[in-house]
Amino acid sequence: MFDIADKIQHITNDINETCAKVGRNSSQVKLVIVTKSAEFEQIKEVITLGCTDFGESRVQQLKKVAAQVDDFLDRAESITPLPSKIDWHMIGHLQRNKIQQILPIVSLIHSVDSLRLAEEINSSAAKLDICPRILLQVNTSEEPQKYGVPVGAAIHLAEQFQTMPNIQLAGLMTMASLTLNEDIIRRSFSRARDLFFEIKGEKVVGPQFTELSMGMSNDYRIAIEEGATILRIGSAIFAG
Repeated sequence: MFDIADKIQHITNDINETCAKVGRNSSQVKLVIVTKSAEFEQIKEVITLGCTDFGESRVQQLKKVAAQVDDFLDRAESITPLPSKIDWHMIGHLQRNKIQQILPIVSLIHSVDSLRLAEEINSSAAKLDICPRILLQVNTSEEPQKYGVPVGAAIHLAEQFQTMPNIQLAGLMTMASLTLNEDIIRRSFSRARDLFFEIKGEKVVGPQFTELSMGMSNDYRIAIEEGATILRIGSAIFAG
């Protein structure tokens, strides 16, 4: 049995080794720890290990855990050195009527998968006088049950997002198929990478377009090889 510290160290080692293998700098890869399967005591342990980026897929759970973390940091500040700030990532499907609940909390919304959702984020952000960072979610696996825009629609949507003054399009997000077939997984990630560079090449986005969020507990090594800048990992840390 490995404890949480061991698991995070193992993932960190994997990131370093995989980056070295493909000639990347490991500082280019951010680990977002997904808390949906974690007990709060486990989340506190991860924070004490120095981790600062956390992701949630449900709005209510994000609000609840973020409030618990804020309380923990306020109470523990004088006892032990802890991060001064936690960056929260909304990684799950987002309904338009819940946007206002998360905008004051999150640093990055990974799952913007329609023009209407982007417009609503832009409108809500304008009322708060903020400009949140978002990712365009693309369905590179072409599975009908998955959220995300079709690959063929991504460039046009990126152009439209770029015209909205109260959002920053920071990159793309995708999910590969849940399969043991590495060729299928790699194909999804390489399509996202190629699309990322195609959008940059079309010059329809600004310099803030830098992120490629892909790779989870079962496929993060392949994602790193294909250019991921953000990994979303939960069960490899908290399960078992």
